[in-house]
Amino acid sequence: MPSVFIVEDDVKIRNELTRLLEKYGYSCASSDDFANMPEIILRANPQLVLLDINLPLYDGYHICRKIRQSSQIPIIIVTSRDSEADELMSMNLGADDFITKPYNTQILLAHISSVLKRVYHSEPANVLSHRGVELDISRSAVRFNGSEAELSKNELRILHLLMRNKERIVSRNEMMDDLWQSEEFVDDNTLTVNINRLRKKLEGIGVCDYLITKRGLGYMV
Repeated sequence: MPSVFIVEDDVKIRNELTRLLEKYGYSCASSDDFANMPEIILRANPQLVLLDINLPLYDGYHICRKIRQSSQIPIIIVTSRDSEADELMSMNLGADDFITKPYNTQILLAHISSVLKRVYHSEPANVLSHRGVELDISRSAVRFNGSEAELSKNELRILHLLMRNKERIVSRNEMMDDLWQSEEFVDDNTLTVNINRLRKKLEGIGVCDYLITKRGLGYMV
């Protein structure tokens, strides 16, 4: 599970980021001790840092500079500043990427995935496995015993959510909330259609009785 340290003074934004990243298989850490932030980050030793520029006491540039004096932990600057000068400053101080607020959550996730892949030459959260079924997130495909099926965007999100919560019932409301994050409207009927299609694709590669319906409660794998 890749670890991300979030440096953000707005508690609401920080909590939203944490929920988003944990939903996609990352572990998150943060701190309100902005006076000692570089030391705290280095002690935590995360795989990646999401760093805001506008912070109390010291700005993000100072923190980035201090981290780079002793570590090459990948850093993505996430900020409301969007000038070329800010982006250039970030790169010159050793940041690995730069993304401006407000951002599309899927674009932010893609930036994080890209930096991790580039730095560590792999994507630790790229493939989920459970009961012999492998979900390849980057290729939007599911595999079983050498057979493979391509998934639609919604099918991928449904199976991803269920596999992240394996052996736990996920309610239909949770699923629709998760699919809503994709910025597509998903109603109850659309969810049923996608679940039925997903079940058929799983059966098509030899996976039977994998997606379990718990009547009145939800679904689980």
